[in-house]
Amino acid sequence: MAFLYNDYSSYLKRLYPFKVQKISLDAGFTCPNRDGRCGYGGCTYCNNQTFSPSYCHRNKSVTAQLEEGRNFFSKKYPEMKYLAYFQAYTNTYAALDELKCKYEEALACPDVVGLVIGTRPDCMPDALLDYLEQLHRQVSVTVEYGIESTSDITLKRINRGHSYADTVKAVCRTAERGIPVGGHVILGLPGETRAQIVEQAVTLSALPLTMLKMHQLQIIRGTRMAEEFAYCPEDFHLFDADSYLKVVVDYIEHLRPDLVLERFVSQSPDGLLVAPRWGLKNHEFVHLLQKRMKELGAYQGRKF
Repeated sequence: MAFLYNDYSSYLKRLYPFKVQKISLDAGFTCPNRDGRCGYGGCTYCNNQTFSPSYCHRNKSVTAQLEEGRNFFSKKYPEMKYLAYFQAYTNTYAALDELKCKYEEALACPDVVGLVIGTRPDCMPDALLDYLEQLHRQVSVTVEYGIESTSDITLKRINRGHSYADTVKAVCRTAERGIPVGGHVILGLPGETRAQIVEQAVTLSALPLTMLKMHQLQIIRGTRMAEEFAYCPEDFHLFDADSYLKVVVDYIEHLRPDLVLERFVSQSPDGLLVAPRWGLKNHEFVHLLQKRMKELGAYQGRKF
């Protein structure tokens, strides 16, 4: 296939001489946007159940979750190695000794070859960065920041609890330590126009990010945003699959050419999803995306 974009699976193949799979973990952390340090109630869109597999449960130890994940994936790929993905809530929000204990418990598990640590831009103290820098010299470590938007107006509206300036500082401080940095954004947040979404790609490309995840805005049951949507749906412009496809193609073309793209779309469980309902699986959307890019002669960085 001619170059369309830098995909994550190819990135992993360049890093490792074996198949690698992430195993999501809930290590029992909370969030400063829930416990009152910077806010209450969490982000308006957030319901962690939307991305937590059955084995990912805080009542189980890190070791037990990893073992269940390994059992699930190893049936198809016995030689698979794993990245322990600290995903649920804010996985740098605890005392340093507690964090080290959790991370090192994961690395002690069989076939675990690295860590991916999901967190917020306002939760990365220097002492933890010192530790992660040292750890990364021995084993693969990636830090993934929830960026969500580059607009402070949007970040305030979704009760994110930090500014885009916080994101810039955190990403730069982490990259300066030689640690690969991932970012996560949601496309189509309330109040953002298509032009603003595409401009976001340009803004993010100026950061020393290694990887980027994106997905469409979804309205999830049990969230404050679901209540807002029910009360005032006209405040939301939810993409249908085709309009989102067009935006993603344009977004990719405005991204820095070397940025690794890990995800384009999300599929929440039917029982939790309010809207939009596309009836597409993730791999089906990726197939449509690649087909559309080939038809248009589009590729990552073409408009960068």
